[in-house]
Amino acid sequence: MTEQGFEEIRCYNDSEVSGALERLVSEDVFLKMLNVLFPHLSTQQIVDQLLGYQTIIDFQKGFVNRFLLGLEATITKGISMYGLDKIDTSKAQLYISNHRDIILDSAFLCTKLLENNLNTVEIAIGDNLLVFPWISDLVRVNKSFIVRRGLSSRQILESSELLSKYIAFTLQGKQQSIWIAQREGRAKDSNDTTQESLLKMFNMYGKDDLITNLIRLNICPLCISYEYDPCDFLKAKEFQLKRDIANYAKKPQDDLINMQTGVMGYKGKVVYQLTGNIETELKLIAAKRLSKNEQIHEIALLIDRRIHAGYSIFNNNRIAYDLLKSEARFANEYTSADVNEFEAYIVKQISKIEIANKDNEFLRIKLLEMYANPLINKLIAIDEE
Repeated sequence: MTEQGFEEIRCYNDSEVSGALERLVSEDVFLKMLNVLFPHLSTQQIVDQLLGYQTIIDFQKGFVNRFLLGLEATITKGISMYGLDKIDTSKAQLYISNHRDIILDSAFLCTKLLENNLNTVEIAIGDNLLVFPWISDLVRVNKSFIVRRGLSSRQILESSELLSKYIAFTLQGKQQSIWIAQREGRAKDSNDTTQESLLKMFNMYGKDDLITNLIRLNICPLCISYEYDPCDFLKAKEFQLKRDIANYAKKPQDDLINMQTGVMGYKGKVVYQLTGNIETELKLIAAKRLSKNEQIHEIALLIDRRIHAGYSIFNNNRIAYDLLKSEARFANEYTSADVNEFEAYIVKQISKIEIANKDNEFLRIKLLEMYANPLINKLIAIDEE
């Protein structure tokens, strides 16, 4: 299948860059956003820069990456990436990762890949995030492909098959690595688990057995750890709304607020841990002669263990664990000043929540769970190794 078969979902190619950027600079909302992000540049300077890019990689290196490096300096204590020695960089990889931040999970990965003289990844993004038409142009010119949401049962099957074929084509035909989250949406409580339907979708492109098809995709679980999640209070708020309001559903504006808060909010230390290809483990699962559904379940657990074992644990994770469980298991690894600082942080985040019948204790527990769950899952993963 050629790239022409994926017009509805594919990212743009170099020949489409100029047209996409011309459309973007005609959007007042987009330009106002860039005026905020680049206050030292005039609107005309921004427009001139954008219209000067002719290829996707030039746009990414000259514009997107420059912005991300500025973000790294202002909203993080530094971003680290480990595990490149576990990756065959001559091959395209399917990076499956936990999902914390709508935009920056994949964006900061690209900055680290460029820093190591590697190509950026194509990025899976749900169409529910394309809240304005111009956002589609922006993400597709930045190597994002579209995952359709909110479909009927028949449409889901057709869309999944097309997406599966596009992923295989991108990895095998274009030799282009991909980043995709391990499940639809972010794990609001940081209890990261792999959606089995994702693995079923991956398999749809192939004519061989499940394990053979997945091995050909070069799956590499990736763990992303943030010291702080600036959207934590928004996630806690959503938990209470879902608790209190039957059939509660987020509005498109909520996703926009999450994107803005995630991009501009403080994250502390950020760590990317590449865990290597899972081909060897997939072959071991194949040898068990399980049913297809049992294999999918085992593979999902395998990816979970890789991600959980790869977490970087910070003091706030240890403190949250002890506070949540009313224990002192990790008390020798942090100080009373650390506890006071984290407690003050939790109070500050709860104070940002504006909601009817605000349940402060419920919100506090939800915030503690967000920071404790990575440590809880890492301890379990270590025990299972």
